[in-house]
Amino acid sequence: MQTELILKYFPDLSENQKQQFDKLQELYAEWNAKINVISRKDMDSLYEKHVLHSLGIARVMNFSPNTKVLDIGTGGGFPGIPLAIMFPETHFTLVDSIGKKITVVKEVAAALELQNVTAIHARAEDIPGKFHFVVSRAVTQMPVFLRWLKGKFEKEQFNPKHNGVLYLKGGDLSEELSGLKCEIFDLKNYFEGEFFETKKVVYLSKGNFNS
Repeated sequence: MQTELILKYFPDLSENQKQQFDKLQELYAEWNAKINVISRKDMDSLYEKHVLHSLGIARVMNFSPNTKVLDIGTGGGFPGIPLAIMFPETHFTLVDSIGKKITVVKEVAAALELQNVTAIHARAEDIPGKFHFVVSRAVTQMPVFLRWLKGKFEKEQFNPKHNGVLYLKGGDLSEELSGLKCEIFDLKNYFEGEFFETKKVVYLSKGNFNS
């Protein structure tokens, strides 16, 4: 049972959360056969390379109830779907510019009965509303990404960290993040395995860039 990998790091899941995580393999295998949202070779390591990787954000940020989170470039639903399972009282808006990927997100969220997920086919810049946090998994270079976020943040703050960006990235980020005031969390400090050796969560408070 691949969910054991999740339970190893998040042992306090409810029975409902365990069942939702359990279903991910079957759901993504089924949808990936129709619409390729995850590389074929990655399907065997779905829980490590996609689910647990997404939950790296949950190791550095515990979203409070009623937090609104925007996932830009979600693809097949990462990091948004695993985070929505982990934080059922937080609302997640998952956005991608490719319609067939959003179709998968909607179907997976419906099958899991996730009441806290909204999936939208749109470009990041065109999303209405404001959010407390924006999450993403390496959709583009950080300076470009930050330009998409103008006017996207709520003023009210009630989370352990100030409203801002939580970005999953890998490799050497020194040049990309040059001049940005951010916190970098190495996922190798939270998860075991070679895959996580170079993976990071980058956090930027909205006050540290032109939001």
